[in-house]
Amino acid sequence: MNGAEDQVVGRARLASPLAWLLMMALVSQVLALALGSVDISLGALVAVLGGDGEALHRTLVLELRLPRSLAAFGTGALLALAGALMQVLLRNPLADPYVLGLSGGASVAALLAMLAGLGTTLVAGSAFAGALASTLIVFGLAHGTGSWTPTRMLLTGVVMAAGWGALISFLLAVSPVEQLPGMLYWLMGDLAYAGSPWLVLGVAAASLLVMLPLGRTLNVLARGGLQAAVLGVNVRRMEWLLYLLASLLTAVAVTTAGSIGFVGLMVPHMLRLKLGNDQRLILPASLLAGGTLLTLADTLARTMVAPQQLPVGVITALLGVPSFLYLLYRSR
Repeated sequence: MNGAEDQVVGRARLASPLAWLLMMALVSQVLALALGSVDISLGALVAVLGGDGEALHRTLVLELRLPRSLAAFGTGALLALAGALMQVLLRNPLADPYVLGLSGGASVAALLAMLAGLGTTLVAGSAFAGALASTLIVFGLAHGTGSWTPTRMLLTGVVMAAGWGALISFLLAVSPVEQLPGMLYWLMGDLAYAGSPWLVLGVAAASLLVMLPLGRTLNVLARGGLQAAVLGVNVRRMEWLLYLLASLLTAVAVTTAGSIGFVGLMVPHMLRLKLGNDQRLILPASLLAGGTLLTLADTLARTMVAPQQLPVGVITALLGVPSFLYLLYRSR
């Protein structure tokens, strides 16, 4: 009986924060659909979603704002989930997939595609290929012929990120003037041309379904590779799975919205400060909180200086830098 009661209490402990985060996610979607250069009242929004409403409102909501808000939610969910996995893998609460150069590889490939005059689809495919190529390079160099360690991978990723940054600066310096605005917007993160949201939403949902059954294993791995190995965890296989999955999530997010920083760093870390370090809770909470954060940031980017739109990466940086400095101050 005590065991059954403990399971019920444990499930309630996990479900309560997730219910609040789900409610916040729904509120963020309502705000994203209602606010913009043309505000839509709640009643008019309900009418549009119910299949009625004015033609202008239907066009704004169903063709413009809803796909973009869902793409923002999916992208934020991918980045936060990737950050949560990387923090477990490297056993570092401030780890982030962008630190490992994944975004830099995607950015270089995308800029080269833009310079070649390729279409939007090919630019997105190039970004995806660049992120995966950077993944293989970092993991291969970090592993080498010796043993793999989180510190070695982190240092390799930092060096690779610096190298990609130098290539990005070179490409911007030699690019035609007429192409610079689009390239800069992409580098700062922009959801204006995100396209269909179903890829990012599907990848986020599938990744969560894959990782949730491994929640207890991740809790053990977060305590250290040696302790996990003693308890029967196949550490090497789990590390490969985490790194490749985090890389895939980052690549899809970058392909969808360009380079957006701080979401994968801040969301999982702040959730751990509030909710503890149980991965069965942190992973779904990161998905919901990351999606909510980026949806609200994109709404703010669209409305702050409307009708002009800001890159959403600017908003996440403005929110992320002071939050990061505060966390560093607290950790003294």
